[in-house]
Amino acid sequence: MNTGKTLFAQVMEFIPWTSFTRIVQRYNADSGVRRLNCAEQFRIMAFAQLTWRESLRDIEVTLGANYKKLYAMGFRHAVHKSTLADANETRDWRVWADLAALLIKKARKLYASEDLGLELNNTVYALDATTIDLCLSLFDWAPFRTAKAAVKLHTLLDLRGSIPAFIHISDGKMHEVNVLDMLTFEPGAFYVMDRGYIDFRRLYKLHQSGAFFVTRAKSNLDARRVYSQAVDKDVGLIYDQTIMLNGFYKAQEYPEHLRKVKYCDPQTKQVLIFLTNNTSLPALTIAALYKSRWQVELFFKWIKQHLRIKKFLGNSENAVKTQIWCAVSTYVLIAIIRKELNINTSLYTLLQILSVSIFEKNDISWAFQPGRQIEDNEDDPKQLSLLGF
Repeated sequence: MNTGKTLFAQVMEFIPWTSFTRIVQRYNADSGVRRLNCAEQFRIMAFAQLTWRESLRDIEVTLGANYKKLYAMGFRHAVHKSTLADANETRDWRVWADLAALLIKKARKLYASEDLGLELNNTVYALDATTIDLCLSLFDWAPFRTAKAAVKLHTLLDLRGSIPAFIHISDGKMHEVNVLDMLTFEPGAFYVMDRGYIDFRRLYKLHQSGAFFVTRAKSNLDARRVYSQAVDKDVGLIYDQTIMLNGFYKAQEYPEHLRKVKYCDPQTKQVLIFLTNNTSLPALTIAALYKSRWQVELFFKWIKQHLRIKKFLGNSENAVKTQIWCAVSTYVLIAIIRKELNINTSLYTLLQILSVSIFEKNDISWAFQPGRQIEDNEDDPKQLSLLGF
């Protein structure tokens, strides 16, 4: 089956180019550009992500080897590494951040009906950060430690579809808890986070917005028990308490009751203590909500392994943020394609297929069915037998 378009060109058709043009105009990003406009720049960066290109020369050589297909892929001119390097260095990274936000909005609508397995209709977010280590001599704008640079990827992950709802890129020194000041909390939603985000003043602000949080208690938590609920100890629950913070200043930071749940995992025998402001859910559901936080850890592991965000095509802050936002946009774009085409295949498999067949001219929905081509060839009476008859 041949549509006359490469798989790459078909993937790019899922980008809302009209809205993207408005984003480019917002930042006047194509002003004075003669070659390699923003649309072409994104195509190149997405191509690099999908085919695992790790250097400017690698991109130039690979595209140059397929120069006859470039026009059909959306490129008006041959791609040169110097032109791409200049674009990444100087073109405002917010263009790609806004594109990612546009794609994220679309993806979240597509995955809104995904089952969390928790019998909850509420939106559940997992909040965490990951560090990407850099060389201090090359990336001196991102200090982290005495002899090391780094950027942090602060991410609020919507667990329905594992779509990042919020991303902030900072240097390595920014503490995770400061991200709570940047978020607009959604009433009725659950925010699951680890102990690094415990700041009772900020958590009380979240509580006042009508949202819920689930986190782990620190070992030095100073609080008094108000009363206890009965629990089923056969499922691993140890206690379910309502507490108040001790101390004059702490009580002012969070002046209302909190809920404290102690739980022993039946499999690992690990004892965990959770804090939440939700008083209506069963204690076991609170434990299951915190367990779902591991999805954000898996998300970080996945993007570090399968997207190009550990080796960068430029050393400036603008170039690094451009590459990260283009990587996020590519990830979300493939998630959108997977949902819109109703493909029951993992994102990993889709990326693997694209990495080796990006220049082929098969229909995209057919190409994304693993084993489909082999099955079709087996049914073809004109296909020669390996045995010669």
